[in-house]
Amino acid sequence: MLIPSLKEHVSAAEWQLRVDLAACYRLVARYGWSDLIFTHISARIPGPEHHFLINPYGLMFDEINASSLIKVDSTGNKLHDTPFPVNAAGFVIHSAIHAVRADVGCVLHTHTRAGVAVSALRSGILPISQQSTFVLASLAYHDYEGVAIRDDEKPRLQTDLGDKTFLCLRNHGLLTVGASIADAFLAMYVFESACQIQVIAQAGGELISIPQAIVDGTAHVLRVQTGGLGAQFVWPSLLRQLERSDPGYKL
Repeated sequence: MLIPSLKEHVSAAEWQLRVDLAACYRLVARYGWSDLIFTHISARIPGPEHHFLINPYGLMFDEINASSLIKVDSTGNKLHDTPFPVNAAGFVIHSAIHAVRADVGCVLHTHTRAGVAVSALRSGILPISQQSTFVLASLAYHDYEGVAIRDDEKPRLQTDLGDKTFLCLRNHGLLTVGASIADAFLAMYVFESACQIQVIAQAGGELISIPQAIVDGTAHVLRVQTGGLGAQFVWPSLLRQLERSDPGYKL
C-alpha cells in the first residue's frame, strides 16, 4: 500500500518520533506480540498541545510506517487527513494514562497468549525468574471491567497504575509505559518474557521463589546492567535488526 510521505510536512522531532514508533510496531510484530490489527502503541508528541501518534486502524503491525501513523488529540480525534480510521475506543486506556503521567512518552499494550494467561492467574506475576524481578520492582494490577470503551473506567485505571512501569490488566493483557518508545518496548520485552517463563515453569513442577530482598534491589541492578542508559542501550541494535530485513518502517 503506497502512503505519501509526511517527512516534509511535520517537524523534525515529530518525524523522529514517527520513525521510532513505526519501528516499535514492526518489532512488536516481529517478536510475536501483535493481535492481528488489535491493541495499540501510542506516543506523545513533544510540545504543549497534548497530541499523540497511534496506529491506523486496519493495518497489520508489520505494515505500519512513519507516514501512516495518525496524529490525534487527547480524545482520539484525527488531526490530519488520512484514509485510515482511528479506533477511538482503543485509545481510552492510552488517553487515561497520558492524562495523568507527564513522565510517560509511550504506552504499549499487548494481548499475547502468555500475558493474558498470567493476567488470569490469581497469583499474577510470581518471583521465579530474573525477568520477573524487574517486573515486580514496579508492578500494578487493574481488574477487568469488560472491553475498555467507557470513560468512567479511566479514574480507576489511573489510580491502579499510579507511578508504576508495568500494569497487568486482569483477564486482558499486559501494558507498559516509558519515558521513550525504547523504554516502553524494553519493559514489554521483560514483561512478556517473565510471563512466558512463568507459564512454562508452572507446567513443570514445584517452583523456587526468589527472596524479596533480591527483588527489592533489582532497580539498581538494571541501571548497572545497561550502563545507566536504560533502553537506549539496546534500541540502536534493534533498529539495525530492522534495517537488515525490514527498512520500510522509515517511509
